[in-house]
Amino acid sequence: MKKILEKRLSYLYLGELSSIVVFVFVSYLFNYAYPNLQLYSLYSFWLSFILLECLLLQGTIYWFVKLKRLRNEITSITPISIVRSLYFFKKLNIAMFIAAIIAFIFDIFDRYPSVPLDGLSITFFIYIFAILEFINYFYIQLSYDNISDIKYLLKRKKLKKSCMNKDFKRI
Repeated sequence: MKKILEKRLSYLYLGELSSIVVFVFVSYLFNYAYPNLQLYSLYSFWLSFILLECLLLQGTIYWFVKLKRLRNEITSITPISIVRSLYFFKKLNIAMFIAAIIAFIFDIFDRYPSVPLDGLSITFFIYIFAILEFINYFYIQLSYDNISDIKYLLKRKKLKKSCMNKDFKRI
C-alpha cells in the first residue's frame, strides 16, 4: 500500500512541477509566435499567469511534503506548519483573483479601442484555469484520473473534498 501511495504522490508532485516549467515555456513561445496578441503587455495576463504558476507551486510543495514524509516517516500526514502556510496562501490567492479582475478592467479601459481581444480571451482562459486549480486544491477534487477516484465518484455520486481541504480541518 505504501508503494502505491508513494507512486501516486510522486506522480502528483512531478505533474505539478512539470506544469510550472511547461507553462512558462509555452507562454514564451506563444508570445513570440503571436506578437499581435500582446500577451506580455497585458497586466491581466501577468496577474493571471503568475496566479496560476503560484497555485501550481503550492500544489507541488504540498505533494512533495506528503511524499517526503511518507518516505522518511512512514506517514503522509501534512505537518501543521505546512497546513497553516497553505491556509495563508489560500487567502492570498483570493486577493490575487480580485487583483486580476481589476487588471482585466484596467486593460480594457486603458487600451480601448485597440484592446487585443484575442490576447484578453487567452488571458481569460488562463484565469479560469487558475480558478479551477484553486477549487481543485482548496475545496473540491475536480481531477479524477485513476480507477480508485472513478469508483468513488460512481459509488457516492458526489465529488470528493480536496486533500488540502481535509487538512484545513485539522487547524
